[in-house]
Amino acid sequence: MKRHELRGGELTPPNRFEIDYFPPEGPVAQFVTTFYHFRCDDPVVRDIQPAAVGHLSLFPYGKGRMSLPDGGYDPSHEVNLLTPFSAAAAFEVDGPFHAIGAALSPLGWAALTGMHAQEHANRLYNAGDWLPEEIETNGKRLCEEYRNGSAAGQDLVAELSRMIVSHARLPRRKHLELLSVVGQWLTDSLLPNVEDLYAASSFSRRQTQRLVQQYFGVSPVALRRKYRALRAAAMLSRPQLTPEEEARLAESFYDQPHMIHELREFVGRTPTRLADGESPYLSELIDGKNLRELD
Repeated sequence: MKRHELRGGELTPPNRFEIDYFPPEGPVAQFVTTFYHFRCDDPVVRDIQPAAVGHLSLFPYGKGRMSLPDGGYDPSHEVNLLTPFSAAAAFEVDGPFHAIGAALSPLGWAALTGMHAQEHANRLYNAGDWLPEEIETNGKRLCEEYRNGSAAGQDLVAELSRMIVSHARLPRRKHLELLSVVGQWLTDSLLPNVEDLYAASSFSRRQTQRLVQQYFGVSPVALRRKYRALRAAAMLSRPQLTPEEEARLAESFYDQPHMIHELREFVGRTPTRLADGESPYLSELIDGKNLRELD
């Protein structure tokens, strides 16, 4: 079975689910790229999660599993911690499926969890095993309130925001500076020169490599490859590309088959599937505003 395949059928059509997005506001904005509220009442829900930094997500309805890049699956929980993924991953949930969550920035992952991104990469954890007890206790309470109708999706978003800010602990100043340097380096082009990152870093070459792995989950070379695919996907999901954008894409990949391979690896879609408007969940997560690394 291929990495992005799950037994039993095709991806759930987008007209079968609803999804709302809530932009982070105030102090939580440095830790979260977007909040979301996903609903689908089908008996089985299937989709693909693009390579991401991490999510804190509540599942008041639905029990499922996430495929792992190296094979096997992790089961879902009521209060979930999705760790940084180095490749796209398929998920399948027995519905109805409702999820309210926060897509974390690299800083958000580090500040909330304090966990080494590479050592914990590509997993779907029970949040209670890794995060402060309050997060699991309140998360389960919020799921119950959602199910009995005393709390709505936006109420859960507000409480997630509060908990993230309350428990976030910023890394040391020089590490914060490196996160900013990496973010700027990634935005310089679709395929930035790795030597430029080492030149801009205040750490040695080896220290920079280790810290990028710690905060982003992969090496600098793998990181630029992942974000090249994610940013290319964001461009290709637009209705029309400018000549400048077409030129940037052409310069960033060896050829069309190479681009298709990279998009499948990190986004789980082909260029044709990205342009058909049939993946609103994916389109939001790869939108440019949600690919920022550090404000």
